[in-house]
Amino acid sequence: MGKPTGFMEFNREDAPAFSVRERIKNYNEFHTPLSMKDQSKQGSRCMDCGVPFCQSGLQIGTAFSGCPLNNLIPEWNDLIFKGAWEQAYNRLKITNNFPEFTSRVCPTLCEKACTCGANGDAVTVKANEYGIIENAYKEGYAAPKIPKVRTGKKIAVIGSGPSGLAAADQLNQKGHSVTVFERSDRIGGLLMYGIPNMKLEKNIIERKIDIMKEEGVEFKTGVNVGKDIKAAQILKEYDRVILACGASNPRDIKAPGRDANGIYFAVDFLKSTTKALLDNGLKDGTYISAKGKRVMVIGGGDTGNDCVGTSIRHGAKSVLQLEMMPKLPNERAEDNPWPQWPRICKTDYGQEEAIEVFGKDPRVYQTTVKEFVKDKNGNLKSAVLVKLSPEKDKKTGRMMMKEVAGSEYSVDVDLVLIAAGFLGSESYVTKSFGVNVDNRTNVATASGSFKTNVDNIFVAGDMHRGQSLVVWAIREGRDVAREVDESLMGYTNL
Repeated sequence: MGKPTGFMEFNREDAPAFSVRERIKNYNEFHTPLSMKDQSKQGSRCMDCGVPFCQSGLQIGTAFSGCPLNNLIPEWNDLIFKGAWEQAYNRLKITNNFPEFTSRVCPTLCEKACTCGANGDAVTVKANEYGIIENAYKEGYAAPKIPKVRTGKKIAVIGSGPSGLAAADQLNQKGHSVTVFERSDRIGGLLMYGIPNMKLEKNIIERKIDIMKEEGVEFKTGVNVGKDIKAAQILKEYDRVILACGASNPRDIKAPGRDANGIYFAVDFLKSTTKALLDNGLKDGTYISAKGKRVMVIGGGDTGNDCVGTSIRHGAKSVLQLEMMPKLPNERAEDNPWPQWPRICKTDYGQEEAIEVFGKDPRVYQTTVKEFVKDKNGNLKSAVLVKLSPEKDKKTGRMMMKEVAGSEYSVDVDLVLIAAGFLGSESYVTKSFGVNVDNRTNVATASGSFKTNVDNIFVAGDMHRGQSLVVWAIREGRDVAREVDESLMGYTNL
């Protein structure tokens, strides 16, 4: 695939990012895409490696390696090298319903498994995917494809995140009539309100939703199934139901003073910013503002990084980010060889911006909150932090992070954002439909299946597997669609 000597002739070239000082002035995406000519050169670097781990989606060690969607990456790299952009789009769409999303927000499991990256720089798979899908919209390849035949079967999808949308897209293309219910005021789930605009501009979501509407998918917003509509009514009106409500219970920090004013879950902070940005351009004060405040973000993952970047755009006075675990190495350790997922320290856009604006990395490792301190009015004024050390638990043998005696210290803080992950599904939904949950409150199914204990009810996405990546949500949506289609028709070719 590609040019046999391409990986030796051309260096990896990524889409250049705007300078930090420029990009923090707004909430827009901040990379300048490569030209089609330069993108074709990048496609030529795909090296006909023989065993394309990039598309494998296999678990190696404790993590997955390669694309969970099994995208046909070498094929479309070769096609864009040859200038066959429409064919590249057709091959991409075979496995991925939403390359416009994944080419912006996916952490590139494919690139981490690229053979080129074993001893050099990986192929720019994510940027190539971006080039393919954006060119498809420009040239009209991504136009609506309306099903010619309808089966008469009705399916309700509860939740409009990537898993629900993928399931709806697949089943609609098979000719079933699909209605997607979303409790929020806009379609997209965490794509819309959990991922900041600078990573995924919301007109990109709306562009795709408009196509799905034209293709026949019905969307109902502002409908909270389980509260506004009873599950029994949904089951009566639809032949099959897919629960795709996400892992919506944020993990809390149980420390004295938690009830202080000024402590919020990250998802509420990010949603308030995006909603106000879309509703009124952040002009009416309806969002949780970090302007002029000393911000502390608890959590070191993607959501924590998004809180850092958003706070800087608000005009925060300072930003501190706590990570419980030790700092990862800057390069692969000997026990973490390619093509395993690299367990290395990642400095993302938010941390890059904090380093530029405040002169230092905002992250503090092996640290957590011991107490939140309030003033006489109940407002947060400081936090007591404590250092942690990894120790082996005598009973389980697992490594646990334990407090270091006498390591407490205080920091002044006005705003705390808790980005400590999610615990699972929300009970009012699972109880309403009567579905069983496991010990993590994810909806329980048999291994390899998406069917719940209740007839005609299926589940997919984070509600099924727990908090995960957009690309895994799409995969779950595609897989549940296949199982639902087979249950309705007696066979499936999805």
